[in-house]
Amino acid sequence: MRIIGIDPGIAITGYGIIDKSANSFRPVAYGKVTTEARLDTCQRLVEVYKGLTSIFQEYKPQCAAVEELFFNKNAKTAIIVGQARGVAILAAANAGLDIYEYTPLQVKQAVVGYGRAQKKQVQAMVKLLLGLREIPRPDDVADALAVALCHGSSYKMQHILNRS
Repeated sequence: MRIIGIDPGIAITGYGIIDKSANSFRPVAYGKVTTEARLDTCQRLVEVYKGLTSIFQEYKPQCAAVEELFFNKNAKTAIIVGQARGVAILAAANAGLDIYEYTPLQVKQAVVGYGRAQKKQVQAMVKLLLGLREIPRPDDVADALAVALCHGSSYKMQHILNRS
């Protein structure tokens, strides 16, 4: 199964594509969609949409795992990130992908085994689980790979629960 993990943002949207076979994961591609701060919010959202759509077309993932928003003290930032998240979900839906959403707590639990793990611990486990030479940068990319790994680790259980 090919999974794309997405860590949405307005300046940087991280993505990570992995293949899952049995109990092993293989990295396919990872990177970021960036937007320029000089553009207005609408133009930036269009750039996120176009970037993700292009990635979906090139790598043909079967499903998308998207990180849910965490509470942010800055309401304006939270709203803009929420808009980018909505655009990411729309792009995935338009590409015909099954979409799954995970909280940061769920991602940390799946990747590290501890829901309150530090960011560096998550990044180290992403590197280890995918056999990477170094931790992907920026953080948004490592986070996206972590979201993909989370889905790869939990989708079977989620499928069983959804059938009952």
